[in-house]
Amino acid sequence: MVKGSRPTHGKNGRSSPTHFEVMLAADINAISPVVSLVMRMVSEMKYAAGKEFHIEIALREALANAILHGCKADPSKKIECSVTADKDRGILIVVRDPGAGFDPKKLPCPTDEQNLFSDHGRGIYLINRLMDEVRYERNGTEIHMRKY
Repeated sequence: MVKGSRPTHGKNGRSSPTHFEVMLAADINAISPVVSLVMRMVSEMKYAAGKEFHIEIALREALANAILHGCKADPSKKIECSVTADKDRGILIVVRDPGAGFDPKKLPCPTDEQNLFSDHGRGIYLINRLMDEVRYERNGTEIHMRKY
């Protein structure tokens, strides 16, 4: 299910934010269609030029984490993703899952020698490196990622 809006122009001629929300099943196959939808929106924004790769990778990682960790890959569970794009405030992506949450400060650093060959644990690290602002809400069940 997708709910959305297109930019409108106010009295001062400035474009208002573009916003849409999508709810997806906790199925790894649902990631690509959502990412495609978001990236179509991002590609239309001149101010996002050159930032597309970072946004796409961060979004893929956040959705995968929500599916695999928050929902335990149970397709009966739903994930919410909202995107707000504004020329002055950049692109804000929020991914929310119904899981138990986590404390991102307690995650092991993937660049520590003992973690270098681990087959997981790099998603949050990548998100933090690729996005300009990252914060967690609702006990770690909601990630807010912003790119200016």
